[in-house]
Amino acid sequence: MKFDYANPYTSTRIPVFARNVVSTSHPQAAQAGLRTLYQGGNAVDAAIATAAAMTVLEPVSNGLGSDAFCILWDGKKLHGLNGSGPAPQAWTPDYFSRKYGADARTPPQRGIDSVTVPGAVGTWVALSERFGKLPFADLMAPAIEIAERGYLMPPVVQQKWAAATPILQSQPGFAQGFLPWGRAPEVGELFRFQAAARALKAIAATKGDAFYSGEIAEALEKFSAANGGSLKVRDLADWKPEWVEPIAQKYRDHTLHEIPPNGQGIAALIALGILEHFDIGSIPVDSVASQHLQIEAMKLAFADTYRYVSDPSSMEVTPLQMLDGAYLASRAKLIDVNKAQDFKAGNPVKGGTIYLTAADESGMMVSFIQSNYMGFGSGCVEPDFGISLQNRGHGFSLDAKSPNVVAPGKRPFHTIIPAFLTKDGAPVMSFGVMGGNMQPQGHMQTLVRMLDYKQNPQAACDAPRWRFNSGLEINVEAAMDPKTVRGLTELGHKVDVINDSYQDFGAGQFIWRAGDPAVEGYVAASDARRDGLAAGF
Repeated sequence: MKFDYANPYTSTRIPVFARNVVSTSHPQAAQAGLRTLYQGGNAVDAAIATAAAMTVLEPVSNGLGSDAFCILWDGKKLHGLNGSGPAPQAWTPDYFSRKYGADARTPPQRGIDSVTVPGAVGTWVALSERFGKLPFADLMAPAIEIAERGYLMPPVVQQKWAAATPILQSQPGFAQGFLPWGRAPEVGELFRFQAAARALKAIAATKGDAFYSGEIAEALEKFSAANGGSLKVRDLADWKPEWVEPIAQKYRDHTLHEIPPNGQGIAALIALGILEHFDIGSIPVDSVASQHLQIEAMKLAFADTYRYVSDPSSMEVTPLQMLDGAYLASRAKLIDVNKAQDFKAGNPVKGGTIYLTAADESGMMVSFIQSNYMGFGSGCVEPDFGISLQNRGHGFSLDAKSPNVVAPGKRPFHTIIPAFLTKDGAPVMSFGVMGGNMQPQGHMQTLVRMLDYKQNPQAACDAPRWRFNSGLEINVEAAMDPKTVRGLTELGHKVDVINDSYQDFGAGQFIWRAGDPAVEGYVAASDARRDGLAAGF
């Protein structure tokens, strides 16, 4: 691919060229990954070390109580790993209706009854056992050091921390873990997380067993029971991450790969499968027409995703049916180039997240994401080990007719999605864009820019984004051309211009393979919407 390296957008960053690369949303975490590569580790080792460090450095988005997903190229083949945890065995619709009333439509958004089994630590262990080179304990060392010595608070993390504090300060363990002075840390202030250091040491010493069947698991059950929850040691001990075959969609002469449901990655595949029926590259890149087509394709994709995606055991249709070429062609015909529409689901039946990516000169490439979901997740923090617990249970429905209805041992609908791009069966790019339902939208928007418009990864990352919410409502970044904003409004889109890009438009990390990794290496980009860094050697 011959990229245009003249960046047309305001940016403080340039692409990073190196043979070994780590890219994520906190510089110290990227350095933790590089440290691992310098010690003889591979890209998987670097990704695990980076992910562990991120639980300490960016707790507003992830923690030791997170879930995780991964797609990796091992040098010969693509692999997917679903590290999302299931509901506790006690969870049924009746469990929630008795506690929260018959009118409750979902499990609560915050608190102990939003917590499913955390999968991040088990995901690290599974990756290390199958593909890592260094001892697992060595991969925890940078995170332990950061937790014990502390770090100075960066601007974007601090902004999110302060915004979440009024909402979560009353949740059990939150103030003890994250408000050491009775308030959120200020920018430049030193934050230490000794409890998390204890957890990381126990995880390192037992290769994760302490978390799922040992002292941490016992502490989590005790903490849950004390606060009215139902998470048990047996829920933790019975769970294992699942190796899966990524699902795929061709776009132009490339193929995008995503983790299959229970995640929303299929939305990006559907949207690109619809856009494949339009010659979008012939339209100016930031024009009204180009953005309108992408928005409408994304709306169609979400209509089906929200209707059908759940744990595969309860889906009414298969991913293959949702990605059927004839079906996507029929959906593409619904787009009116002159008008915004509110699309409904079709019938495909015939008859707070962090993202990181790492790549090494042997050719191994890792796309990895882990998340607590809504900014600090549940808000619950087990105090002895600093386990900040996700709130993925809120993704379940309590409607018995929904494929996503809660059930014991079932996984909820998930928003976090790593992505991977190939061409003719060979690896091209490991990438991801953080931020709730912005993730598939970011995958689609950045890929269109790179594949249709030849924008380099950093330019595609820096370009102004839009975000579809529901109905005809979209948000756009303030950096978007006012003429484009007016044009979208004239087509019927209900446009809200947002000045705070940190909150609403995701943050991407991209590693594009430039050629033979040992010779030409990679081109990497990191989103300026976060505190992050792409670093390499």
